[in-house]
Amino acid sequence: MDKELEAVNEQLKKEDKFRLVIVTGMSGGGKTQACRYMEDLGYFVVDNLPAVFIPKFVELCKHAGGHVGKVVLVVDTRSREFFDTFIHTLDDMDRDDVPYEMLFMDASDPVIIRRYKETRRRHPMAPSSRISDGIAKERERLAPARAKATYIIDTSELKKVELRDKIHRLFGTNEGEQMSINVLSFGFKFGMPLDADLVLDVRFLPNPFYIESMRHKSGAVPEVAEYIAKWPVTQEFLKHLDGMLDFLVPQYVKEGKSQLVIAVGCTGGMHRSVFTAKHIYDRLAAKGYPVKIEHRDLMKNDVREHVREEC
Repeated sequence: MDKELEAVNEQLKKEDKFRLVIVTGMSGGGKTQACRYMEDLGYFVVDNLPAVFIPKFVELCKHAGGHVGKVVLVVDTRSREFFDTFIHTLDDMDRDDVPYEMLFMDASDPVIIRRYKETRRRHPMAPSSRISDGIAKERERLAPARAKATYIIDTSELKKVELRDKIHRLFGTNEGEQMSINVLSFGFKFGMPLDADLVLDVRFLPNPFYIESMRHKSGAVPEVAEYIAKWPVTQEFLKHLDGMLDFLVPQYVKEGKSQLVIAVGCTGGMHRSVFTAKHIYDRLAAKGYPVKIEHRDLMKNDVREHVREEC
């Protein structure tokens, strides 16, 4: 019985972590952009779900064994006849004490008209008439939903970065807001990585390749690492590198960057780049950043000894 009780308690904990956010609002109000920012926070986004399916979908998510913990459901007037059931569905969820939050995205009529003019799209409520007519119809139809909203964001005067900050404050968690860092070693002769945010060229460091006893050992092997590290140029470089990282990484976190790729290159991607990438990885990991390391081109060389990092 104790094991059964533990299993029940564990399931209850998982359900407690479930967070459901329903996003609705005016067409052209910024729903798409808001959902992109929520995806960056780890939310599973389902766009244009007919309201009648919401209760069953929520039930499925809750019984997914904790695999789906944060969900965004986008419901708007594109659903047409299905949207008529939206308020009734919300009333049923309120009656059954189903926890949810509702975000209503809005903007002024002139701003919405300008956005539609810029994109040359038709308004869903007025596909063959004036945009202003569609806006008026949609406001009337959405009024009951707006009255039920937990949060209302008017994007008329908001810049994208300001909207992102609002979404992060409302729906972010410590886990979701952490920027992930990937440290990548590579060889220039195999091409530069296309997804790198920062690229360091360490071909100026002393090269163990020309030492016969080290030629087939990677830069993560202590003997090779000690050889590279002993030179004054390496020590001076690492001092400047550490200072740059200590300054840059918090700035990227503050800016709201979700992922940072730091690429370190040498000729073949076996010695100096591996050594430097490991140094960066160890330093960032020690500071508590979620960091991973990858040696892209290491095994394209004749490697006979390597020490893997504990990722």
